[in-house]
Amino acid sequence: MKGLFKSKPRTPVDIVRQTRDLLIYVGRSADSRDAKREEKMADLFKHIRELKCILYGNSESEPVSEACQQLTQEFFRENTLRLLITCLPKLNLEARKDATQVVANLQRQQVNSRLIASDYLEANIDLMDVLIAGYENTDMALHYGAMLRECIRHQTVARYVLESQHMKKFFDYIQLPNFDIAADAAATFKELLTRHKSTVAEFLSRNYDWFFAEYNSKLLESSNYITRRQAVKLLGDMLLDRSNSAVMTRYVSSRDNLRILMNLLRESSKSIQIEAFHVFKLFAANQNKPPDIVSILVANKSKLLRLFADFKTDKEDEQFEADKAQVVKEIASLEP
Repeated sequence: MKGLFKSKPRTPVDIVRQTRDLLIYVGRSADSRDAKREEKMADLFKHIRELKCILYGNSESEPVSEACQQLTQEFFRENTLRLLITCLPKLNLEARKDATQVVANLQRQQVNSRLIASDYLEANIDLMDVLIAGYENTDMALHYGAMLRECIRHQTVARYVLESQHMKKFFDYIQLPNFDIAADAAATFKELLTRHKSTVAEFLSRNYDWFFAEYNSKLLESSNYITRRQAVKLLGDMLLDRSNSAVMTRYVSSRDNLRILMNLLRESSKSIQIEAFHVFKLFAANQNKPPDIVSILVANKSKLLRLFADFKTDKEDEQFEADKAQVVKEIASLEP
C-alpha cells in the first residue's frame, strides 16, 4: 500500500516556507543540544542547501528560471531574509556559506522585470546595520561582508550606507589586525565609492571635509603598506572619474594633499609610486593652480625632475610615458 501514496514533490514555495518555519524555531530556541533542536538544525541546513541548488543548479541540471522566480517571490513576501541574517550566527560553517550564496543570488533575481530584493531592502534598510556591524565579529565578518557587497548593488541601499554613520567605521575596519577581514572591508569600501557614480559624487561633495581628512590621515598616511597602496589606488580611481570632477578640482587645490602625494612619490615601493603619480599628475595638470601649490612645486622642482628622469613602469606603457612627459613639461615651465 505504501507505494500508492507517494508524497507530492515540494515546490520552491514549500521549501521557502519550511525554511522560514525552521528559522523561526531556531531563532526562538536556546542554544541547547537537545535531540529535537539538533534534528531541526540538520533539517534547516538541508533546506538552505536546497534553496541554493534551485538558484544555482547542480552538477546534473541548470537552474530553472520559473523555479527561481517562485522562490524569490516567496522569499521576499515575508521576512525570510531578516530571519536568515539574524539566525546566521547559529548555523554551522557550511550552512553559513550556503546562506551567503543564497542571499547573494537573490539580489540579482528579477520577478516581472523588477529586482524585488531592492524593494524589500528599502523597506528593511536597518538590516544593513546588522551586516556592517558584522565586521566587528570575527566569525561572521566574511559572510556578512559578502552579503553586504551584494546588497549595495542596489543604489538606494548604497546611498543609505554612504549617508549613515557607518561610513566612518570603515576607516577602522580597513585596518583591523585580521588580514582577511580588513581586505573584505576594503573591498566593500571600494565598491561603495565607485559603483554608483552619481550617488558617490553627491556623497563626496557633501562630506568632502571630514571624508578626506580621515582618508588622508588614516589611510594614505597609515603605517601599513597594504593600506597605503590600496588607498592611493582608490583615490586615483575616484579623482579620475568624470563624475567626480568638482571633487577632483577641490582636492588638487590643497597644499596638504600635495604634500601627502609628494611623500608617496618618494616611497620605496614601485607600485605606490606609480599610483601616487596618477594622482600627482592632476596637481601638475591643473591650469588654475593656487599660488601655494605653485610655490611648493617650484621649491621642489629640481627634486621632482630628477625623480621623474628615472621613473619607469615595469612593463612598457605608452600612456604612462606620455603622462610623465606632460608632467615634466608642466613642472619645468613653472616660475616662482
